[in-house]
Amino acid sequence: MPSRPEPIDRDETTMKPTLPLLLFLAAALSLGLSGCAAPVVVAGAAGGASVAHDERSNQAMLDDEIIETKAKDAIYQDPEMAKRIHVNVTSYNRVVLLTGEVLSRSLRDRVVNIVRNLPKVRRVHNEIRIADLTSFGSRTNDTWITSKVKAKMIATKGFDASRVKVLTENGTVFLMGLVPRDVGTQAAEIARQISGVKKVVKVFEYVQH
Repeated sequence: MPSRPEPIDRDETTMKPTLPLLLFLAAALSLGLSGCAAPVVVAGAAGGASVAHDERSNQAMLDDEIIETKAKDAIYQDPEMAKRIHVNVTSYNRVVLLTGEVLSRSLRDRVVNIVRNLPKVRRVHNEIRIADLTSFGSRTNDTWITSKVKAKMIATKGFDASRVKVLTENGTVFLMGLVPRDVGTQAAEIARQISGVKKVVKVFEYVQH
């Protein structure tokens, strides 16, 4: 069994917490979650249903949706460029995480510059790899890993899974959210225990309890 990878922390920004917002009930999931633990990097659901909340303001949540839509439209508007990239854009509290693959350094720089210059973007975390684009099978597996991580978070007693956004790209799990540092650490530990996870990258903004 391979050794457990240590989490990577990309961001350690401390912010004042905003008022929690009640959004929805997270449905319980039942999944097999055994396996060796993955390493965690810092960048920046089974069991009973829990009340979900979000530390972002209503405006920040709206801005995040707009940022993601504008970024994807701008990145993929060039048909030739679109054939040579596979880029995911995830915005949380106006901090953007870019993941995926591109076929050249110039393409990666172009994507980053597009997103960096969008209105209201505070920071861009560039996690795009210069590599061949992942297959459909790989992307399907990433979706499965994300589901297992979320399920395990919901199943963990005392852990508020609604505060953590989970994204997986080529076996690497990225974690985003406005959380206290101990919650971020616990989230990374949960993710690294899931089978199939190669690495865990934390892209949190840390708040006080």
